[in-house]
Amino acid sequence: MKRVFLPAFVLMSFVTTSARQDMGAVTGAVLQSPQQPASRFNVLFLIADDLNNDLGAYGAPVRSPNIEQLASRGVRFDRAYTQYPLCSPSRSSMLTGRRPNATGVLTNPGKNPMSPHFREKLPDAVTLPQLFRTNGRFAARVGKLYHYGVPNTIGTGGLDDYPSWDLTINPRGRDREVHDRIFSLRPGQFGGTVSWLADDGPDAEHTDGIAAAEAVRLLERFKRNGQPFFLAVGFYRPHTPYVAPKRYFDLYPRDRIELPTLSGADRSRTPEAAYRSALKEQDAMTDDQRREAIQAYWASITFMDAQIGRVLDALDRLSLADSTIVVFTSDHGYHLGDHGLWQKMSAFERSARVPLIIAAPGAKARGAAARGLAELVDLYPTLADLTGLKSKAPLDGVSLAPMLQNPATMVKDAAFTQVRNGYAVRTDRWRYVEWEAGQLGAQLYDMVNDPAETTNLATDPRHAATVRDLRARLAAYRR
Repeated sequence: MKRVFLPAFVLMSFVTTSARQDMGAVTGAVLQSPQQPASRFNVLFLIADDLNNDLGAYGAPVRSPNIEQLASRGVRFDRAYTQYPLCSPSRSSMLTGRRPNATGVLTNPGKNPMSPHFREKLPDAVTLPQLFRTNGRFAARVGKLYHYGVPNTIGTGGLDDYPSWDLTINPRGRDREVHDRIFSLRPGQFGGTVSWLADDGPDAEHTDGIAAAEAVRLLERFKRNGQPFFLAVGFYRPHTPYVAPKRYFDLYPRDRIELPTLSGADRSRTPEAAYRSALKEQDAMTDDQRREAIQAYWASITFMDAQIGRVLDALDRLSLADSTIVVFTSDHGYHLGDHGLWQKMSAFERSARVPLIIAAPGAKARGAAARGLAELVDLYPTLADLTGLKSKAPLDGVSLAPMLQNPATMVKDAAFTQVRNGYAVRTDRWRYVEWEAGQLGAQLYDMVNDPAETTNLATDPRHAATVRDLRARLAAYRR
């Protein structure tokens, strides 16, 4: 399949060797005598950072042709949810197959980049890549899979889990070297605040461009050696700072960007706990700055999509597509001024919902949309199921494999997201949130008739039975 690239984009293919850090000598010693693979399928696991559903595949006005083509040969999950809308808790949960309360990872690392780590609470966990590694696949990581710890650690291993990998590569590009030119709402701070730059450099000099080139290099090696693999590629964009080549910014004229409309509850921020992620500097943004930030975020998505295209093009060129399961997702959703919020760490749909596409050789459904609920914690059992691997470790998710055969299949009736002192449950119709077990307020939204979450029905007596049911589900989840 020929990959789609936006016109006039010249994607350079060189790799900056100084950006490569191979840890195979360290991690490879853990693997002794691997078993033979249980099936012929490899895995290509692609994950973006801080990406919401602003993708062409989901009907958004954002150009992402390569992700759309991946969706055309697999299943697009329309209602997939993170377990915790923050990088480290989400990734730890997803890669262990355990929910955040089980991993013990409920925050990002602070000044100590090695804490918290899921192995403090689950020392014997067998992670998703580790399962493949101990079953005859070569497990490699390029870029960010686990959290990288303190800000500005692009190009380092950060908060990694070395038993998971035979090889790690930590790319570092020009986007990490131009911080003096980045506009930030908090001058000098980039990783946790809204910040952006339209850069003059080419794709291949950026961290994600280098990551794509390294992933292609590994695919070529696997093909040449006939080596089964689990290759995880973690792209940094569109995480802040939103840095991408200027040509991508030009695709989204600011005067055509519409700002979201706020509800009365958004303006009054009721209940207060639901809006705790709001920051003063974000509230002080001008409308022009809001449009610039959205433009930069969308530009970063399209740039990231082009790098994914390079990897998928190599998969096809090397005739590996028919033997490789491809997963594309993000660690959590993202606010762009909706509800008056920016970034993540809320329990609203925009923060909790993630893109998820799975293309599996032999699956009956191709180019289909699955409406059934799914969670990131389901990815571990799904990939184990599709490849015939058995995990001895307990898993909290369920396999989504039946939905790849029939996208109308429902494998669960609820998805759960937690953040700080709030817990949310998403069912087919409802999103219900409790803050401090209801002591700090609750929210109930009819997602069929009010998908923008404008009217809180939690205290409406007509929905008392629904609230009781969903409250009981959350109580059971918290236990």
